[in-house]
Amino acid sequence: MKKVLFLMLALASFAFASDGETLKVYSVLGAAIVLGIAAFGGAIAMGNTASATINGTARNPAVGGKLLTTMFIALAMIEAQVIYALVVALILLYANPLM
Repeated sequence: MKKVLFLMLALASFAFASDGETLKVYSVLGAAIVLGIAAFGGAIAMGNTASATINGTARNPAVGGKLLTTMFIALAMIEAQVIYALVVALILLYANPLM
C-alpha cells in the first residue's frame, strides 16, 4: 500500500509540474478511479444489506415489511454516496478547479 501511495504522489508531482494536458490526463484517471472504487464499494454494501434483510425475514417473517422498508432507506443512502462520487468525478472532468 505504501508503494502505491508513493507512486501516486510521484505521478502527481509530474502532473503539477508540466503543462495543462498532463493534468487533464491525470484528472480523467482520477475520475475513473473514484468511480470504480465508489461503484465497487456500493455494490458490496448493497449486497450485504440485501443479504441481511433476507436473513432477518427468514428468521422472523412477521417483521418482513419493516425490514424491507428499512432496507430501501439504507439502499437509497448507499446509492447517494455513489452519486456523490459521480459528482466529484464530473467536477474533475468538466469544471476542474486545478486548472
